[in-house]
Amino acid sequence: MKILVDAFGGDNAPLEVLKGCILSHEKEPETEIVLVGKRSDIEKCAEDNGLDISAFEIFDAEEKITMEDDAGVVLKEKSNSSMSEGLRLVADGKGDAFVTAGNSGAVVLGATMIVKRIKGIKRPAFAPIMPSSKGPFMLVDAGANVEVRPEMLRQFGIMGSVYMEKILGVNNPRVALANVGTEEHKGGLLQHRAFELLRQTDLNFIGNTEARDIPAGVADVIVADGFTGNIIAKMYEGAAKELFGKIKGVFYKNLRTKLAALLIKKELYELKQYFDYNKYGGAVVLGVRKPVLKTHGSANAVAIAAVIKAAVDFSQSGAIDIIEDKISKFQTNEE
Repeated sequence: MKILVDAFGGDNAPLEVLKGCILSHEKEPETEIVLVGKRSDIEKCAEDNGLDISAFEIFDAEEKITMEDDAGVVLKEKSNSSMSEGLRLVADGKGDAFVTAGNSGAVVLGATMIVKRIKGIKRPAFAPIMPSSKGPFMLVDAGANVEVRPEMLRQFGIMGSVYMEKILGVNNPRVALANVGTEEHKGGLLQHRAFELLRQTDLNFIGNTEARDIPAGVADVIVADGFTGNIIAKMYEGAAKELFGKIKGVFYKNLRTKLAALLIKKELYELKQYFDYNKYGGAVVLGVRKPVLKTHGSANAVAIAAVIKAAVDFSQSGAIDIIEDKISKFQTNEE
């Protein structure tokens, strides 16, 4: 298994990327890791920080795509960047999967235009794995497609269901449509039509769900247009950050509360770990021909190792072939 890693993707690159690759190699030495990026900078970073990267191949790529860059640079101005070259390598079959912590818009556009869509897929979707009180769930789409058609939401549900079953081992995943109410008549024309299309599939479609029920683990796959999904994801992340900040403030308020924190230190740590996005491996670009995964821009070594593990699991699952087969059953003249 060969995983191509964008050495210059994210705010903490290349140091945390290199450390994450080393951590991954220690856990699964049989996985071949190829670092894509400017060789001289990679080697200097490793030397300056005492890191042994001798186990990794390096594919030299001069340019770096920043978080501030327009998504289109992945195809034009910076077509020789670490992200562009990595996507091109995986598209050409010189790697089994590509992972990055870089610019979200660029990786979705690059995956779509360089790696290409699965036959029958109308739009690839950005699909992060997120925590809930009943375990991880997939939110699809989380921002790649602001405007969609009902049949695209059906495809999102199919792709998300396959991923959750084949990669995360969820039996008969529950699929729900994000809406302003649980009743069938709620929402606009998009939601009404998508509801009917999802209900006509063989998915375990449980109907509409409101945003407030998502953290409780109401479903294993939450289907949404990219505008709605992005708002859900950002609010989810922000609320969790604020909540844990307030909890920390309570326990550090005075000596009495600090002593109380010591008594439940283990439980507090377990709670924080349960909702730690780093261990879930970030987001998948669903709907393209090869596994492409994106972790958070602020990803640390643990998150990088997690996304490499997710890429290996995705590559070995056969999920892309299953998605293509399922999508083909719904091919009509909806183009």
